[in-house]
Amino acid sequence: MSRSGAVLENYYRELVSFLCARLGNRQAAEDIAHDAYIRVLERSGGSEIEHPRAFLYRTALNLVIDGHRRGLLRQVEPLEVLDSDERFFSPAPSQSMDLNQRLELMQRALAELSQPCRESFLLRKLDGLSHPQIAERLGISRSVVEKHIVNAMKHCRLRMRDWESQ
Repeated sequence: MSRSGAVLENYYRELVSFLCARLGNRQAAEDIAHDAYIRVLERSGGSEIEHPRAFLYRTALNLVIDGHRRGLLRQVEPLEVLDSDERFFSPAPSQSMDLNQRLELMQRALAELSQPCRESFLLRKLDGLSHPQIAERLGISRSVVEKHIVNAMKHCRLRMRDWESQ
């Protein structure tokens, strides 16, 4: 991980608290924070970011604004398919891939993750559990759960892009 990536991890809880105060919904705040981290890490491409905290906050606020404009931030997070975040924050998937192919690729990407990382991600995205609930169920700290989910989302997005471009 680049120095910027390591520095950004220090701001996670602060950013979630900031977003939670703005949105009034901890799960929505955590999701926006995850997506902001992924966007910043993907844009930096391993290069150093001059003001990582400011860049992270600006990215998160832009995601909130975009979400409000599209009416996609809700008080209650629905349990949706795995790629709901992909449709919201990423370009449309390749038309040449059908849903079954995308699901197979997602399963392959998830299989590449460590078991705790994969379980944290699936418990959040499929079961809708909060970070404290996942931490309790898996017997790990909340900060480890947060890192697992961010890493799983980044890994799956990068792998899906790689495979879709082939």
